[in-house]
Amino acid sequence: MAKERKPETSRGLAVFCARIADEKIARDILILNLRKIDTSPTDFFVICTCDTETQMRAVIDSVLKKCGELGITKPRIEGYQSTQWVLIDFFDVVFHVMLSKTREYYNIEKLWGDAQFLKLTENGTARKADFKP
Repeated sequence: MAKERKPETSRGLAVFCARIADEKIARDILILNLRKIDTSPTDFFVICTCDTETQMRAVIDSVLKKCGELGITKPRIEGYQSTQWVLIDFFDVVFHVMLSKTREYYNIEKLWGDAQFLKLTENGTARKADFKP
């Protein structure tokens, strides 16, 4: 990953997290823009799938390390010990790191099907995705 600057917006933070997941070879990375949904708990979800618990920890640890380096407020973390589904909660961005079977079971993309779905492009920017939950 090229030298990063501290994200200035919630969208920027979501893209930052997605890039880290991509760097750690996570799969099926989606950014859900929830800002137009009245009852949403946050502005953005970032969701990624990992193949192993070791890969999940690598993604999570990298996010925490890079946030610390950039002075981003330390997020709340839930599920780190169980490593089936870990939430990294920045308040306006919630990053979901999941094992494949857990993601398939909960299918949170379908629960938030009214969101605008974004994916990373090859150059690391977020673009609207043609995604049907």
